[in-house]
Amino acid sequence: MTDQTLLLGRVLRFTGDPFAQGIEAAQIEESGAVLLSGGKIANHGTAAEMRVAHPQARVVDHGGKLIVAGFVDAHVHYPQTGIIASWGKQLIDWLNTYTFPEEMRFHDPAYAAEIAGLYLDTVLSRGTTTVASYCTIHPASVTAFFQAAEARNMRVVAGKTCMDRDTAPDGLRDTAQSAYDDSRALIGTWHGRGRATCAITPRFSPTSTEAQLEALGSLWAEHPDCLMQTHLSEQKPEIEWVRGLYPNARDYLDTYEAHGLLGSNGLYGHAIHLEPRERDRLAEVGAALIHCPTSNTFIGSGLFDMAGLMAEGQRIGLATDTGGGSSFSMLRTMAAAYEVAQLRGTALHPAQLIWLATAGSARALRMGDKIGNISKGMEGDVIVLDLQSTPAIAQRANRATNLWEALFPTIMMGDDRAVAAVYVAGRQAV
Repeated sequence: MTDQTLLLGRVLRFTGDPFAQGIEAAQIEESGAVLLSGGKIANHGTAAEMRVAHPQARVVDHGGKLIVAGFVDAHVHYPQTGIIASWGKQLIDWLNTYTFPEEMRFHDPAYAAEIAGLYLDTVLSRGTTTVASYCTIHPASVTAFFQAAEARNMRVVAGKTCMDRDTAPDGLRDTAQSAYDDSRALIGTWHGRGRATCAITPRFSPTSTEAQLEALGSLWAEHPDCLMQTHLSEQKPEIEWVRGLYPNARDYLDTYEAHGLLGSNGLYGHAIHLEPRERDRLAEVGAALIHCPTSNTFIGSGLFDMAGLMAEGQRIGLATDTGGGSSFSMLRTMAAAYEVAQLRGTALHPAQLIWLATAGSARALRMGDKIGNISKGMEGDVIVLDLQSTPAIAQRANRATNLWEALFPTIMMGDDRAVAAVYVAGRQAV
């Protein structure tokens, strides 16, 4: 019995960044094949060549469907699964009305385990094979998430969300010391175990004291290979709030920078209303900005400057931001990114959208050598997209004169029906 599986279909892979190098960085093999073996992508090429080279492999013929790397969602809140698509609030009211009451329930390890499993199964069915998630202040919420991911052999990032300022409610506050101690213990247990990566996770400056930010900055200095994830400049009232809480800071980013929380392994969610100094510093250190388009429109935050930030050389990932974001689907998220860019005067190419959801987000997570692309030696997280998953999509795709015209209707109108198969670490999960 061989563990080799040969997937046949149209194969899309990247040799570079289509924002910087043009759409030629996206390579299409119309009659291609991908060999999965030992949890990795062992080879790829034309179907004819690969059949001859690997006669012992089990063949799965996906016909005219599109084989791509699994989607990488670079900013989510798995504890907000139950409150997705809640009505009528902007950021601060959203947190107080929906988020904080739901997160209090995660003191119960059984509830955390239930939602972690539900969340991961939901996103897998939509083609997402890696997520970077905030948890809650409860260490059990982090353990539950990592355990659920380990059971599914998924590569994930997660961290204990830290909040010690009285702007967070009773029952959802830790302390500077417990944030440090709990996060350090979780790093010791989970960081680098299997496919798990820990992220030091201050929710954002308005819910942390300077003492807590300082403690977490010290922890990051002790574990520089960890990621650090937080929020930055999501809404204008939030920025004014930060200005009042940190009167000596030069700007919002400085509240992190002054406490050791700015660096190349930093992930800064939203980043819509940035000052020139902030943009310069983020680019200078090579930090990652995470674009959350469905969230930014759903809770009325603003329009991310994709074209301008890319032109500056910023490192950008794409994310659903469950549950402020209104969909678990990275297809829907790509569609929203396209719409937001249109409102700012730029039409993103389908190659750029797919890159953002795969290789771009993997690069943002500092995992571009492991996931996010079809390349020999990469981990075997691969999905298969049906570009004719509904009659409405099929009738548009049938008029296409090239792959991009055939793919774009799926990006704009596709849902879980478009995800024909999902392979996680080389084994079929969906």
